[in-house]
Amino acid sequence: MEQFDVVVIGSGPGGYVAAIRAAQLNFKVAIIEKYKTLGGTCLNVGCIPSKAWLDSSERYFETVHSHDVHGIEVKDVKLNPKKMSERVQKVVSEITGGVAFLMKKNKITVFQGHGSFKDKHTIQIKTETGIQEIKGKNIIIATGSKPSTLPNVKIDKERIITSTEALKLQEVPKHMIVIGGGVIGLEMGSVFKRLGAKVSVVEFADSIIGAMDLDLGKELHKVLKKEGMEFYLGHGVTEVARKGGEVIVKAKAKADNSEIELVGDYVLMAVGRRPFTEGLNLDSAGLKIDERGRIPVNDHLQTTEPHIYAIGDVIKGAMLAHKAEEEGVFVAEVIAGQKPHINYNLIPGVVYTWPEVSGVGLTEQEVKAKGIEYKVGKFSFVASGRAKASNEKDGFVKVIADKKTDEVIGVHMIGPRTADMIGEAVVAMEFKASAEDIGRISHAHPTYSEALKEASLMAWSGKAINA
Repeated sequence: MEQFDVVVIGSGPGGYVAAIRAAQLNFKVAIIEKYKTLGGTCLNVGCIPSKAWLDSSERYFETVHSHDVHGIEVKDVKLNPKKMSERVQKVVSEITGGVAFLMKKNKITVFQGHGSFKDKHTIQIKTETGIQEIKGKNIIIATGSKPSTLPNVKIDKERIITSTEALKLQEVPKHMIVIGGGVIGLEMGSVFKRLGAKVSVVEFADSIIGAMDLDLGKELHKVLKKEGMEFYLGHGVTEVARKGGEVIVKAKAKADNSEIELVGDYVLMAVGRRPFTEGLNLDSAGLKIDERGRIPVNDHLQTTEPHIYAIGDVIKGAMLAHKAEEEGVFVAEVIAGQKPHINYNLIPGVVYTWPEVSGVGLTEQEVKAKGIEYKVGKFSFVASGRAKASNEKDGFVKVIADKKTDEVIGVHMIGPRTADMIGEAVVAMEFKASAEDIGRISHAHPTYSEALKEASLMAWSGKAINA
């Protein structure tokens, strides 16, 4: 039986990054993946294909709706969803192939099959040809998550679908009903709205993207509504039924119990994700899951068995690929006897709609709840030279600083390229920058990032230069 220093179960962003870092630290490493391609949900049916769809759909939307503003004359613009879908799959194939190359480059042994615990150190790998067993001195569980559903809704993967199926559609729905106003629902809803579908979003909460600063949700709601997306906030879904090529969604308003009925050709179930631990046979390793299906870990990401670690979506915290990546590196370095650190308060969150939405640190609601005295600086992109030049006027940057120390404790953005801009805020906050620090740093002109400088000046002194 082959033995390894580190065995990683799952090859998503957390798993494959953990394997690479462990190999860099001179461990003998194996990684187990049940699917035929590496990369997990993110690379195959998540982050990467969704961003490819978002980019293609935005280019189409801009060509159809904004060409005249820029003095570009076009006619007979045609949409080819099949070719668009093929491009997405090509992107996925190239990136998953890149991960396979990295495994070879780092001399990581890849096992293709379903991995489960036989005992605390032995992993069984079930393949098409039989069962193989390997031993791991250290084991990392990185099996990710899968889409959740509602108790009264059965996903048929044809008309009542999750993001996995939506990413592989080769036609534009006539009317897509999205259940859930979070990141996944709004990103996929945006794709098909841009391509010409009618999109209706049903959300139980009173705002969209509720985990982020409320100002961001309000602004995104306003912009998407202006583009024609329908919203039914404060509504709980009571029934989803399919009749041939039609789907019927019934929902009840929390405020007055009034009922709505929506009829479309697709329902996208986007009510979140849940840890994927089924079939791991955790009991054989002496492990349990909590009431939400997560594997409990300590501050070193160790389970109740110190040599078994868990990272990413199977443990507490935000279900984000970049969080899983950081945890993968963290665990590999812990195993090597190093003392790594993750600042969970500074894991940025991003929604890749257009405008993009991003945030890091405390929201204004969290600051109020903690009783922190604070000040806010806000700068709208309508006053940004670069945004005007690019015909991008929606959105703003919001900086929250401690009133006593001026330290920046939260940055929240909605606007063009804020997914990239949020990185500057993360760096600044990691080094405990004040609003004055960011406001005094020279930013190239004209750039979108000047909005962060201006918002910081506003938070520091109450005055921005260009507002």
